[in-house]
Amino acid sequence: MRIGVVADTHMSRTAKSLPKALVEEFRQVDQILHLGDWVALEVYEMLAALAPVDGIAGNNDGAEIISRFGERKIITLEGKRIGMIHGHAPYSRKGTDGNALLAFEGESVDIILFGHSHQPLLRKENGILLFNPGSPTDKRREKLYSFGLLDIADGEVNARHIFYDSKE
Repeated sequence: MRIGVVADTHMSRTAKSLPKALVEEFRQVDQILHLGDWVALEVYEMLAALAPVDGIAGNNDGAEIISRFGERKIITLEGKRIGMIHGHAPYSRKGTDGNALLAFEGESVDIILFGHSHQPLLRKENGILLFNPGSPTDKRREKLYSFGLLDIADGEVNARHIFYDSKE
């Protein structure tokens, strides 16, 4: 199973399209997971035209997105428990990755996906894969825009970032 992972699109209602690099890759995925800060529900519609979409809301999302997706969830795909959180809540642990870990403390998860910082991250802590895809449209201080891909096959998870220099 191939999963497209995206966060922090920050696309307003006037945005006309997703970046070409993201669209090309997400046409080939089985599932898309959005980790918050969609900003406009139209982003869901754009992504849903490519593959089935699930996600959670972030701190820049309105009531409609929050009520539709919630702000935290655990899903199971291909036998792997995946925790999804935006990462902005003040859980009192250093960094967005620390907040994400603390949000699922005491729960059995294999992967924690999060966003908020716009900084791509891929590491393991205590056997849990922590993955932040970065942002495909708002790179802030990063050199490149990014999103992520997760491949789950035969009980193994492989995660990687896709980096590119134009949000067009």
